[in-house]
Amino acid sequence: MGADSVRIEPAWKARLEAEFNKPYWDELSAFVKGEYAAGECFPPGKHIFRAFDLTPFDKVKVVILGQDPYHTPGAAMGFCFSVPEGNRPQPSLQNIFKEIESDTGVRRTRTDLSDWAEQGVFLLNAVLTVRAREAGSHAGRGWESFTDSAIRTLSEEREHLVFILWGSYAIAKKALIDTSKHLVITSPHPSPFSAYKGFFGSKPFTRANEYLAKHGQEQIRWA
Repeated sequence: MGADSVRIEPAWKARLEAEFNKPYWDELSAFVKGEYAAGECFPPGKHIFRAFDLTPFDKVKVVILGQDPYHTPGAAMGFCFSVPEGNRPQPSLQNIFKEIESDTGVRRTRTDLSDWAEQGVFLLNAVLTVRAREAGSHAGRGWESFTDSAIRTLSEEREHLVFILWGSYAIAKKALIDTSKHLVITSPHPSPFSAYKGFFGSKPFTRANEYLAKHGQEQIRWA
């Protein structure tokens, strides 16, 4: 994962080039390579930057922020909250589906959220890798600096984006966003522990689409 070997969508790479040349990146790269060599880690190496690759910088319309990848085998696929088709949706994703149906009136069953990514929904985890069965095991190693830079760059260089921040961890990232030119939607996390404390009924999907339409952008087909 040295600067020259990072394979990431060109527009993103151009804007994040400075990050690849900072000391923390070399330390992060060495750590991630060592972890993947030593044992099972997620997502598969080829999907670490998948959120960036499927949603180019200039195509981003909505940002949904997660914390770190699913740590159970077969679940992580490079997008926050997304699960490969054919796998049982994680509890948070099940609650997201409930809110989609309540909010939009349309039911979604497809667990693979790549169709959102292709429409401009940047499904970003703050930490892009994790050790199998050990949640948060790659936190504090440098990924947060990298993804904070991505959020900050979107805020600075783009206009009229929607940032959907669920839970206190994601909401803390609001400090990186210029709220005078972007819409920030916050609520409790969709996990079973907090969904009934304000996530259900928050209507993030119609609110995002109303904002996009207001600013002349095509709406997201959530379902």
